[in-house]
Amino acid sequence: MVYETIILDKKPPIAYLTFNRPDVLNSINLQMIREFRDALENVGSDKGLRILIITGAGRAFQAGADIKYMTGLSLLEFHEYNHSGMKNMDLLESLPQVSIAAVNGYALGGGLEVALACDIRILSEKARVGVPEVKLGILPGAGGTQRLPRIVGKGRALEMITTGEMIDAQEAYRIGLANKVVPDGEVVKAAEEMAQKILANGPLAVIMAKDAVNVGKDLPQDQACEYAHKNITFLFSTQDAKEGLQAFVDKRAPIWKGE
Repeated sequence: MVYETIILDKKPPIAYLTFNRPDVLNSINLQMIREFRDALENVGSDKGLRILIITGAGRAFQAGADIKYMTGLSLLEFHEYNHSGMKNMDLLESLPQVSIAAVNGYALGGGLEVALACDIRILSEKARVGVPEVKLGILPGAGGTQRLPRIVGKGRALEMITTGEMIDAQEAYRIGLANKVVPDGEVVKAAEEMAQKILANGPLAVIMAKDAVNVGKDLPQDQACEYAHKNITFLFSTQDAKEGLQAFVDKRAPIWKGE
C-alpha cells in the first residue's frame, strides 16, 4: 500500500511510524485508519523489527477524529469508521514488538487512544492529552474507556472522560499516564534511548514478558501467574536463556540469537 496519511520508516530493529496530516493536526479519517492497519500488519509480520516508535508530524501527535469528515458519515459508515479504529488499537496492543508512543504534541481523543494502546508513553513537555468526546455528545470509541482506567485508575479516568478536559505532560506523568516527560523536540530521541535499553535484552524474553503482562492483566492473579510460569518455562528451554545465564557467570555481554 502507498501511504498518504502516514509515514512508515523501517530501520531494523526499529520501525518509525509517523502520522502525517500536519495541516489538520494529524486528525483521523478512514484513509488513515486503513493505512495505519496496513502499517501495523507490516510491522507485526517483520521478524527483523523489535521496536515500534509512533509519533506525529508537526505540532500534534494525533488530535483525534477528523470532525468535519465525521459529520458527513451515515450511521453505517460511522460504525465501520469507529470499529476499524478500535480493531487497530487491539492490533497495536498485541504486536510482538514493544511499541513506544513519542507524544510530541496534542494527543486527543483517538490520538490518546493510540498512545494508550502503546506499551510505553514518552511525552514532550509541551504535550497536551485528553479525551474530549463528551463535549461532542459521544464517548471515546477506540478503547479509551477501558485502557485509560487500567492505566490511571477508575477515578482519574472518569474525571478525564466525563469532563473532557486536557491535562499537561507533568500531570500525565504524575498520574502514571506518561512513563517520562522530556524537553520539547527530544521525544523521539528519548524513545530511541528507551529502545536501546530494551534491545540490549533477550529478544524472546522481551516478547514473552510483554505477552505475560498483556494476557495476565485480564485474568485472576493465580491464573495470570500460572500463565507467566508457562512463559518462563518455555524461555528456560531456549538458547538465549542458556546464553544469558552463562554470560552472567562469565561476566560478559550476552550474544542474543533469538532462539
